[in-house]
Amino acid sequence: MTDADDANLEQFLRDVDKVYAEYENGYMDADAALSVLDDHLESLRAQIE
Repeated sequence: MTDADDANLEQFLRDVDKVYAEYENGYMDADAALSVLDDHLESLRAQIE
């Protein structure tokens, strides 16, 4: 992995943690959380390809 890949992965993990926190605190329902996680995963895949 390159430094850029590491940075992208770290950002992805921060974004995922934020989604889980918002879901656990009741700010986001399950469907919205999955949609946001899917968007973040798609973005990560595009960045590392």
